[in-house]
Amino acid sequence: MIGERQDRISGARSGARSMGKLPAEGTQARRFGKTRSAQSTALHEDYVELIADLLEGEGEARPTDIARRLGVSHATAIKAIARLKRAGLATARPYRGVFLTQKGQALAERVRLRHRLVVDVLRALGVSSEAAEADAEGIEHYVSEHTLKAFAQFLKSR
Repeated sequence: MIGERQDRISGARSGARSMGKLPAEGTQARRFGKTRSAQSTALHEDYVELIADLLEGEGEARPTDIARRLGVSHATAIKAIARLKRAGLATARPYRGVFLTQKGQALAERVRLRHRLVVDVLRALGVSSEAAEADAEGIEHYVSEHTLKAFAQFLKSR
């Protein structure tokens, strides 16, 4: 019985090792730091992308429309728009809606291109259009420039 238990414990330990060693602390901290940084910029990116889409498609980007399309409260959208203004990405005029600055427009364009590339790769892998669009909304904020270049090369080689 004790020998059996010892074998199970030893097997569990070797199974854990076979999963791979933990990366060095600094390496792991940088990876998690990159994710936290991406999370903080993802909100700005989603807002500027949507504002650009609304301006292009509807001619205006009203806080009410932004809130509805992002599934947040009007107050949440107003606070996010204020952050965009402080970051120099947007301007807002009373009764006129939200507009992107040149910096905001450039960010929106980069996000759109990244989104499109991620969707195209997912579609090339056989993911349905609907799932690819939904998944790209998350992936686009976390993928590195290195990986994006590899995605582009993959699509180019097909």
